[in-house]
Amino acid sequence: MLKPLHDNVVLKKEEVENKTASGIILTSENKNKPSIGVVEAIGEGCKDAGYQVGDKVVYKEYSGTRVTMEEEEYIVIADEDILAVVA
Repeated sequence: MLKPLHDNVVLKKEEVENKTASGIILTSENKNKPSIGVVEAIGEGCKDAGYQVGDKVVYKEYSGTRVTMEEEEYIVIADEDILAVVA
């Protein structure tokens, strides 16, 4: 597992469902994928961040560094690039 330093956060990329509730399969070419991830770890520099491990968050689309470990994709992102918590 990754342990973020300073004010960085480790997110696990949330997979987008490619099927509607009625079972229609959507193509990924015409669909914008939201930048949503699950918080896996929080660096010690993130004080009063407003989110905790396990929360779904929205982050800036082109920010962070992608890392693949044990066949899982993670994103190491700065605390300030997290925009909202999904309720």
